[in-house]
Amino acid sequence: MKKWLNEVPEAWRKVIEPQLSSAELMDLDAFWDVLGARKSTLPGSDEVFAAFEALNPNQVKVVILGQDPYHGPGQAHGLAFSVKHGVQFPPSLRNILKELATDIPSDRWREEVCGAGALSGWVEQGVLLLNTVLTVEEGKAGSHQGLGWEPFTSAAVAHLCALNQPISFVLWGKSAARFAPMIAHPTHQLITSPHPSPLSAHRGFFESKPFSQVNQWLKGHQLEPVDWWRGIPNA
Repeated sequence: MKKWLNEVPEAWRKVIEPQLSSAELMDLDAFWDVLGARKSTLPGSDEVFAAFEALNPNQVKVVILGQDPYHGPGQAHGLAFSVKHGVQFPPSLRNILKELATDIPSDRWREEVCGAGALSGWVEQGVLLLNTVLTVEEGKAGSHQGLGWEPFTSAAVAHLCALNQPISFVLWGKSAARFAPMIAHPTHQLITSPHPSPLSAHRGFFESKPFSQVNQWLKGHQLEPVDWWRGIPNA
């Protein structure tokens, strides 16, 4: 078995590995060896597959798909767009919460007092926070794109797309939007918008109302809506 596959939870490994060609498996194995020799790769090797460790495929009811991990020191921890408790919100996450506050207003949160924290409350409710690329070089956004992760995450999304359970897919940014043609199952919902980063949020991310769209759709499929404010610091 490829060394990096040992780190993937079994529930995901057994459905992803058969979808990867031998060349793709070899590319990722070689890339994993390179990553192991670098101290500047984010997140740490024990957190690369954190999104998959948090949820089995049959627990997923929402997928939020981004680009690659945060590249600032101490920010990435394996859940897309999230940071650990105690870490200051990066600009993209602050923009996500600004849109949430507009989409689903809450008197539990104020931007001026919202300091640091994680999105683990979303994950607890079946939200898979996934990037198309699972690692990045510190300080170099997009540095690991095209080096092997995309076939892996494509296989994960393809498996979820093939499931008969209702799943809402929220794709943020151009890298995530490339996955849109895969999501054709009538059981699923597809929402796309620009990335929430400061460079693109004003081009259509703001006022896209993804959170209320997801909840309305979940209710229509007799599923519990997501409490998007659960676990948000100062919320």
